[in-house]
Amino acid sequence: MPESSLPNSDLYSGSAEPTLNGAHCRACGYVFFPPQWYGCEVCGAGLEQLESKSLAGQGKLSSFATVHLHQGKGIEAPFTVGVIVLDDGPAIRAVLTEKTDAGLKIGDHMRAVLVAVADDESNAPVKELRFAKQETTR
Repeated sequence: MPESSLPNSDLYSGSAEPTLNGAHCRACGYVFFPPQWYGCEVCGAGLEQLESKSLAGQGKLSSFATVHLHQGKGIEAPFTVGVIVLDDGPAIRAVLTEKTDAGLKIGDHMRAVLVAVADDESNAPVKELRFAKQETTR
């Protein structure tokens, strides 16, 4: 299924600790998210070498920025986006649960969470995948 037609529910599990539905190339070992089924973008292996792979929704914050002005209607500014390098390999961009970058630093441990953002036409809550700073215990 082409990446652009994947619904969000196919990209991650709806559990309390969401996992991401990625993919893995058996030929070269490359792990990627979101999944795409055209062939490996690293070694060029065909579709027959790709397999689904569940990725833990945990990683380290690699970069981040706070958006203060935003014309879209889907999210209210300010909000913070970040690049998280997952423990399972791929780097992904995601909206963070923190509205601003106060208290964030490169290398922070992050975890995937589902956040209620709205209600759909049937008044059921709509949840989005975001990443939250994971407090480390010493």
